Amino acid sequence: MKSKKDENIVYGRNPVLELLKSNQPIDKILIGSTSEGSSIAKIISMAKEKNVPIKNVSKEKLNSISLNENHQNVVAFIAAYNYSELEDIFQLAQQKGEAPFIIILDKIEDPHNMGAIIRTAEVVGAHGVIIPKRHNVGLTPVVMKVSAGACKSIPVVRVTNLAETINFLKEQGVWVYCLEACGESYVKFDYKGSLAVVVGSEGQGVSRLVKERSDFVVSLPVKGKINSLNASVAAGVFMYEVARQRIQFS
Repeated sequence: MKSKKDENIVYGRNPVLELLKSNQPIDKILIGSTSEGSSIAKIISMAKEKNVPIKNVSKEKLNSISLNENHQNVVAFIAAYNYSELEDIFQLAQQKGEAPFIIILDKIEDPHNMGAIIRTAEVVGAHGVIIPKRHNVGLTPVVMKVSAGACKSIPVVRVTNLAETINFLKEQGVWVYCLEACGESYVKFDYKGSLAVVVGSEGQGVSRLVKERSDFVVSLPVKGKINSLNASVAAGVFMYEVARQRIQFS
């Protein structure tokens, strides 16, 4: 017996083309690795114009997503919420009269981790979350649910290039901290000024170039046999240290 189809998934060439013509935010488009034809070429062209991520996958993958319906080798995922712009983060900080506090996610592909991080970011008073367009989960319905609606209260910005975005933030006077196992203890730093923290996936960590562009590499102390924390837990510990310092000295 088939499960109910996800309403945030669109499959079939014409439906996906119509989706691209609309103003609905699209998280990503999956295309069969052996797909050909003018309609597929048009989908790819329109997706690139709108900066929608495209990924080539197997037919079996598309079958499983569409519950074996006639997907015609293309599936699109509608974003559950509109993304913000970088200036929205700085405007929110300015409105609150606070130094910008930004969370940058790098290769977080688990929607539960991402939703939990966004929820914590909103609770501690961060001003925005930045994610890459590729190799990172977007604002899916699962992320929205796990975040308990925090996605609607804090700007979430999706960018093409994290390394270039970090350079821009640094030009705006933002200090960038990379949260990794090999860094200095996170308690040694002063977080009362403008800052951003980069959180990577548990498996891959932070990208090499992103780490190199960061100003500091910091880590959480580990006393047990397991050498790392869940990404959302590690991010939460760091965010609360930032909040503690800012509350204490504000």
